[in-house]
Parts: sequence; structure tokens; C-alpha cells
Amino acid sequence: MSNSTADKLATERARSFTFNWFLDPIILGKYPTEMENVLGSLLPKFSSNEKEKLKKGLDFIGVNYYTAFYVQDCMYSACKSGPGISRTEGSYMKSGEKNGVAIGEPSPFSWFNIYPEGMEKAVTYVRDRYNNTPMFITENGYPEQDDPNFTLEEHLNDFKRIKYMVDHIEALLAAIRKGANVRGYFTWSLLDSFEWIYGYTVRYGFHHVDYATLKRTPRLSASWYKQFLVKYKETFLLGMTRQEKLVQHT
Repeated sequence: MSNSTADKLATERARSFTFNWFLDPIILGKYPTEMENVLGSLLPKFSSNEKEKLKKGLDFIGVNYYTAFYVQDCMYSACKSGPGISRTEGSYMKSGEKNGVAIGEPSPFSWFNIYPEGMEKAVTYVRDRYNNTPMFITENGYPEQDDPNFTLEEHLNDFKRIKYMVDHIEALLAAIRKGANVRGYFTWSLLDSFEWIYGYTVRYGFHHVDYATLKRTPRLSASWYKQFLVKYKETFLLGMTRQEKLVQHT
């Protein structure tokens, strides 16, 4: 939320209590230091035998990235009630805006601002913390509100989703060019579906689903993504052909 030491430390706690909590034990053999400092004996300790078993405990890291938040300290400052503020959660508060300005382009949802730079930052963070363990982007997508007043044409012309995908893939490529060992990318999602928290009120699909008839209709994003993959394949094969010719001439 600011450049204060308290907010910077709160940011590290937020990462540890929401993300590093899962990966540190498997890869590093211990819970994050930020969690140990706060929770102390509440956290179990790993024996030498358990640490040995945890070595190479995974083949890759899956990263879900959609949006980003600012973080404010709640350990030394008073915070409003909300997720994260309690001691056992890390004593921090997250917000999509600072001084009334959103972290990225706003969407119809208060919890979702468009911040492509966060993709590169998140992937780079995982690269640095976890010895560049192979990564897959397992989820990344743009939500649209299920507005009953929208026409089918309005549902299908999802220009904002296409822009979102372009910007986030470019940010991912920037991280890869800086050495991140990213092996694959999965978008969310092929179809509109039932979302865990928001049910049928949010639509992420490349294909529109009429929930009354279950008819599936491709959106513009479906055509765009297909063309994107075809162009990537053509570029990849062209590069391979050039490499083969170079080897033959060497």
C-alpha cells in the first residue's frame, strides 16, 4: 500500500500465508520464515526423514494468475475487518486500489482489476524463490458479468477478453525471456461454467453457454485464440527448419 517498512513486511507475510505456505515445505523443507515468526510452535516441524522425503516432491509448479492487490500492514496499524487481518492469517489487508486509484484497469467486479504486469512479477518471483522449478500457468482468464439484459451479440463480442489475453501472454513472454522456466500455459476457460464462489453469475468461457438449452457458441476470443496458436505453431516450425538448415551447413 506504501513504501513503508511495515507495509513491505506485510506484503511478504501475505505471500507467505497465501502462497509460500504450500510450496516452501515441499521444495525448501520448512515453512516460510514469516509464518514461523508469527505462529511459532503452532507450526509443525519437519524431521530429517520427512525433509528427505520432501525432496523433489513435485515435477512442476502450477500458477493461477488473474489479478493483483496492494497490501497494507495490520500488525502495527488498525485495519477494517476482512480476510487476512487476523494473526493466524498474517495480519495484512489487501485492496485493489490505493488512494482511490485502482491498481489496474477496473472491471465490473470490485475484486478484479486488469494488471498484466503482475503476471511477469508473479512468475519471476516463483523463479527466484524456488530455484526455477518448471512452471505451468494453470489458470489465467477474464471474467464477464452474466447480465440478462445483454444480447447474444454482446456476449459474443468479447473484445476486452482478447485484450486481456494478449497483454498477459506478452507479460508471460517477458518473464520467459528473463529465464523463467515456463513449460506451458492454460487459459480459463474453454466454456462458461459454474464458478466455485460466484456460481453462474460470472462467465470466463471462450464459448458462450446458454444455460437454459446448453447451446455452446464460440465467442470472438475462441477464433482469436485458435489463430494465435496456429501462428505460434507456424513460427515454431519455421524456426526449427532454420535451425536444421544451419546444422546441415555447419
